Amino acid sequence: MIRHSIIATCLLILCLTAASAQEAKDVEGAKDHPLFSRMPGFYISNAEVKNFDSFQSPYLSGDTARWEGKLTKLEYTSTTGGKSVSMLQIERNYENAIKKIDGKILYHDMRVVEAKLQKGAAATYVHAEAFNDGREYELIVVEKKAMEQEVAADADALHQSIATSGKATVYGIYFDSGKSLIKPESDPTLEEITKLLNKNPDLQLYIVGHTDNEGTLESNLTLSVDRANAVMKALVRRGIAPSRLKSAGVGPYSPVASNNTEEGRAKNRRVELVSQK
Repeated sequence: MIRHSIIATCLLILCLTAASAQEAKDVEGAKDHPLFSRMPGFYISNAEVKNFDSFQSPYLSGDTARWEGKLTKLEYTSTTGGKSVSMLQIERNYENAIKKIDGKILYHDMRVVEAKLQKGAAATYVHAEAFNDGREYELIVVEKKAMEQEVAADADALHQSIATSGKATVYGIYFDSGKSLIKPESDPTLEEITKLLNKNPDLQLYIVGHTDNEGTLESNLTLSVDRANAVMKALVRRGIAPSRLKSAGVGPYSPVASNNTEEGRAKNRRVELVSQK
């Protein structure tokens, strides 16, 4: 009876050991970011890579706090029986690694480090944060770039939308965060709006700017007005008569999606062409 109990206990230990080993494997398809190795004794418990997304730092402010581009998020968990490390030890390891590749530390404390790596025109942002007394940490790397526009504005489609609903939503006009200067990659969309107006000489439009709800209401209202006015001026420079256009901004007052996600906020940051008649 005792012998059977010992055998059962050994089998249980073997099963638990096998389960722990299974759990300690990286999730399928996951790998370390090329810039950084992992802390010894940790495995990747979750991994996300998005070609274009944003990260909002809770520790920074202003334009520096929001990073957009290719986003890699890796979550690390210590293996069962692995060497114990502190949250400060994790933070210092990544801080020192960042400094070795000439990164600029933007923020750090006992468990968090955020930094910027600049190589020529390319900027990469890093966020490393330890949790659970050093048993877990996450690494977020954002390789900054403008979103590649995959859906182009089309003059005929814009006209059809205005004819059926009185307005057309435009997403291909780009600005830096918190700014109203139109970026050069907006030119194809502005050209399609110009074609729309040239092909329909009786069409008069309100150019209406919209924002998400990040920041103060007052700043968003001002920003939406400034962006709408910038679009109107860009169309006038392309030969559209000023009398055919009026600009307005409504800030975050008319969302088309929830502001609780980045995807929703991106949809809310838009320009609408509204028929005046």
